[in-house]
Amino acid sequence: MADPLTALDATFLELEQMDEGATMHIGGVMVFDPPPDGTVPTLEAMCANIASRLTLLPRYSQRLSSERTGGLAWPRWQTDPQFDIRNHVHRAALPAPGGDAELCEWAGDFFSHRLDRTRPLWEMALVEGLEHGRWALASKTHHCLVDGVGSVGVAQLLLDAEPSPSPRAFAKPAAEEPGSLWRALIPRPPDAIADLARTGARAASAGAHAALHPRETLEKSRSLAELIVRDEVIAAPHASLNVPIGATRRFEIVRASLPEVKAIGHELGGSVNDVVLAACTAGLRSLLISRGEQLPAEGLRAMVPMNVRAGSEQLALGNRVSSLFVELPVAEPDASARLRKIAEHTSRLKSSNAGLGTSTMIDVAALAPPLLHTLIARSLYATRLFNLTITNVPGPRIPLYAFGAALREIHPIVPLAAEHAVGIAIFSFNEGIVLGLGADCDSTPDLHVLAEGVEQGFVELETLIRAKAPKPPAKRRSSKRKPSPSSSDGTPTAGARRA
Repeated sequence: MADPLTALDATFLELEQMDEGATMHIGGVMVFDPPPDGTVPTLEAMCANIASRLTLLPRYSQRLSSERTGGLAWPRWQTDPQFDIRNHVHRAALPAPGGDAELCEWAGDFFSHRLDRTRPLWEMALVEGLEHGRWALASKTHHCLVDGVGSVGVAQLLLDAEPSPSPRAFAKPAAEEPGSLWRALIPRPPDAIADLARTGARAASAGAHAALHPRETLEKSRSLAELIVRDEVIAAPHASLNVPIGATRRFEIVRASLPEVKAIGHELGGSVNDVVLAACTAGLRSLLISRGEQLPAEGLRAMVPMNVRAGSEQLALGNRVSSLFVELPVAEPDASARLRKIAEHTSRLKSSNAGLGTSTMIDVAALAPPLLHTLIARSLYATRLFNLTITNVPGPRIPLYAFGAALREIHPIVPLAAEHAVGIAIFSFNEGIVLGLGADCDSTPDLHVLAEGVEQGFVELETLIRAKAPKPPAKRRSSKRKPSPSSSDGTPTAGARRA
């Protein structure tokens, strides 16, 4: 029996259907060092390597039963009889010199194109021509197939934990689940009837659960009411970030050091996520100022997805997310105050179960039949709720490899819904953080201003903690002058510059 999409998974298909400019795929560009032999893998070798591992991810060879949502039944995942991995993995080459500028320009074009709904909803590209002999593997997967955290597990499956791993056997999962023979003996109702029955069963189950767990129901109701008042009655401010968009994208990256970001949070107060949000706020402030735009006193509102995926669901596809709506104080000129306000705000949101309110709204929306769910999906991603999405996905803390080449970094991308011209994705790997800034090409020709502002935001915070660092005690003077141990001629050497 083919698996139907969940209501949340279907939301991302509906958002694309409602606006030609919306692109609902997630993904990134994985940049690798040169392989040991200095030769970039061939397209044939890459296809064979990926195909051998996709046996653990059968949905990557499945397509939707219907290209569109709506009507009485959700689309279902069904095996694609014409699946050919060569339709999903391609080769590309950068022009010289193959630096960040060339790679970001290529990535912007790669992420501009929607995935073909008549095929399994993913695509990869083997990118050659990067400077210093490096190469890249770019990927995009539709959000209805997997969320950001789930994609990390998929990426780890496709990579190796050592340069020369032992051959692994990727066995196919069992074709039938326990009890499938019994189910096969029972006549299957038409999809529409089955989905209506399933919706009714969910509603009945929700009602029974509410009756049996009144305290939990009250807490969910309170959280939902707070969410509606805070994020609907008090709408997000109007900003030039929220205009009609096309499907063509610009892409920029900003790098940061994970140990330095942790040190900032330790010294000034706040989590890693708070520090990165503060740097993003500095960038957004610079962007609005450069446009001559009045800075909203209440701040811009960011939707920050929150992982609710259990540890046992690492390779589970589909979406397991909720959201927090965080006010970004772009009108605050002081970097320290910006971080403090963000840390205080996120702390209040977490303690108030704000994420529970969003989850409850999603659960309520799931009770609606597909015909009505499209209208609810539009309201869940309206500009009235938030100005932009900022998603932070923690990546692996161990080195990873492909074809013996070390993975250096990952440049992430976040989907853009209708009238949301800018989105920021954050991905940490090993000791580095990369922020991927995606934007609508026509309405955001000044994306570089945002990137430079985010970089400056990190610099301002690093300067603050350096100023707080205790100065070393002055050495007692000796009557005898001694040459510096760092120089043979007695001239002190300069301190090392920060990378």
